[in-house]
Amino acid sequence: MDTGLCMKERVVVLGAGLFAEEIADLLSQTGEHELVGFVEGVDRTVCDRPLLGRPVHWIEDIASLAGSCKALCAVGSPKRKTFIEQATAQGVEFCTVIHPSAQISPTAVLDEGCVVCPSVVIASHTRIGRHTILNRGCLIGHHADIGEYVTLSPGANVAGKTRIGPCAYIGMGAIVLDGVSIGSHSLVGAGAVVTRDVPDGVRVLGIPAKVVGPHE
Repeated sequence: MDTGLCMKERVVVLGAGLFAEEIADLLSQTGEHELVGFVEGVDRTVCDRPLLGRPVHWIEDIASLAGSCKALCAVGSPKRKTFIEQATAQGVEFCTVIHPSAQISPTAVLDEGCVVCPSVVIASHTRIGRHTILNRGCLIGHHADIGEYVTLSPGANVAGKTRIGPCAYIGMGAIVLDGVSIGSHSLVGAGAVVTRDVPDGVRVLGIPAKVVGPHE
């Protein structure tokens, strides 16, 4: 028997939609994880049939999974926080999953539950908070501070010395310039260029980005 073989980490994905299928694909590409199932939290009838050949569990019935596998959340919006808290209350722990093509500085820190998709680049001395999603091709500069439950959409470019508050959402292809802060629960629209600080709980759009209203 080859004792040099490593056991793969068993993972259950919170979510049973199309993004969950993408996260399943990401897990298959790491070579370090085994997908064991999915978790649904909105429509219990979704649990009546498997997804990608794996069972779909109801969120209130996953305590039995605690200890045997870890979880990763596949809900693209920061509203995933409630879903994650439901799983945590049942003793489920979370892992961070990183695609092999991502480039991450050894001085960067990623907290639990992060999803790092293909071609992401994270520069030096940057911190990524819990349960943050870095989608395809995101670029994050040096000494950035990205809060928990943040979503960076594909192609977002966040410069150095920036701060992104908890539960913020950065749209596809948006640019956040050097040293700028984005408030918690705020949304930066797709393609926006943020040149100045953004307060909490607002939506900003355009070039340069301007506040257009509150973000619920």
